[in-house]
Amino acid sequence: MNHLRAKLATLLLGVAGAGPAGAQSYTWTSSTEGHEWTQAKTSLQKTAPTAPLLTVKGGEKIVTFKAWGTCFNELGWDALQQLPPPEREALLGKLFAPAGELRFSRGRFAMNANDYARAWYSCDEVDGDFDLKHFNLDHDKATLIPYLKAAQRHNPALTFWISPWSPPSWMKINHSYAVRSDAKYNQLAPASDVALYEGTTVKDKGVFPERLAANDYLIQDPRYLRAYANYFCKFISAYKEQGIPITTAMFQNEAWSYTIYPGCAWTVPGIVRFNTEYLAPALRAQHPAVDVYLGTINTNRYETIDQVLADPRMAPAIKGVGLQWEGGQLLARLRAKYPQYRYMQSESECGWGAFDWKAAEHTFGLMTHYLGNGCDEYTFWNAVLADGGVSPWGWKQNALIRVDSKTRTATYTPEYYAARHFSHFIGAGTTIVAFREGTADQLPVLVAATAPDKYVVVAGNFGATPRSVAVKLGERYLSATLPAHSFNTFQAK
Repeated sequence: MNHLRAKLATLLLGVAGAGPAGAQSYTWTSSTEGHEWTQAKTSLQKTAPTAPLLTVKGGEKIVTFKAWGTCFNELGWDALQQLPPPEREALLGKLFAPAGELRFSRGRFAMNANDYARAWYSCDEVDGDFDLKHFNLDHDKATLIPYLKAAQRHNPALTFWISPWSPPSWMKINHSYAVRSDAKYNQLAPASDVALYEGTTVKDKGVFPERLAANDYLIQDPRYLRAYANYFCKFISAYKEQGIPITTAMFQNEAWSYTIYPGCAWTVPGIVRFNTEYLAPALRAQHPAVDVYLGTINTNRYETIDQVLADPRMAPAIKGVGLQWEGGQLLARLRAKYPQYRYMQSESECGWGAFDWKAAEHTFGLMTHYLGNGCDEYTFWNAVLADGGVSPWGWKQNALIRVDSKTRTATYTPEYYAARHFSHFIGAGTTIVAFREGTADQLPVLVAATAPDKYVVVAGNFGATPRSVAVKLGERYLSATLPAHSFNTFQAK
């Protein structure tokens, strides 16, 4: 590691020169593959060898950041059980302790099973139980609740938000947790797929999904709508009894993913109806401190989301908007038209099980995009997975930490370090003040203020050669040459 620290120092001095007496000093933390989290010193200069990529005069504000978080899934808990207890606790401390490495203070978990549960289940699979007399948390008490409580030991102030992947199967028009049939991964009859598009074959290219569902998969009879809204309330109450505070609810995970794993398709009228006539009123009556967000939005069909948000009944019902995957493409446009809402990134993209540096660069770019465009929360997907990260429905995914079940050891993946370069330095109350999106030939840069005239600058270089970067902060410049394929954070001392 010492040789890389020396190299970083040489790069700094070669570009910026020795810091003048009285100049504000910065710690430069840099990560490249195999040489993560190395540090050197630099200071602001009166001039810069290159034109600044960003200029901050002071007083700028995009958003005040609130929290970093992650999702709690059953397969993550199973992966943790592969580790010896001391290593498991050390790992959880790095993720959740306020003075740890990632410093997560927020958690997301599913109401009923999601695609990283062991298998499908819900809290009430008794057909026709509109009064929810059979509702229980028995399944969650075996896996999910122990996972949440393990994190709470390291940060008792953790708060949580929820969304379902699927309602109980008896509440859906196809009586299945899935939306689409798949002979290998679910038992849904192929004939039932007719309900999704009702035979339409016309596709809209360039948007996701190419075809929109023709029907709401939650049965739109008032008995079902009312029971499902009350189901949310019972779930929140039951978790409160377990000492797990849920502060935000979203009606559906990825309403525009028509899945072979737990999911539920919705139409615009169904989304507005359920949120405004059932979910928001029920929570207002039974859990007035719980906020309703519209989410999670995973479509780049602007007209569809605009149609939902433009309905005058939505404004009194929701406090914010949650975006992920293709939904992130709409962030700037939605925030410009609907500035009254808070915006959050609800699920970081999970990749395809590569666990490599390229995937980490993609995540680094996502964090720059979402924070720079005004999200005050950022939620990672699986913090921990074992081996290949395969779900019960056949999808390999990445995680921040990878457990080898044979050796019972954990590896902190490149994506872990991408996250750490942001979350370790940008905490609750930090103001995001400026950013620049990254592209194939453009460095992603984000500037945050932790106090007046005290900044954190996060910059990446995804290219194969070193690149110079300069940012003007007030009347002085922060300058450095970023190593190839590197993550970098500059923190004012």
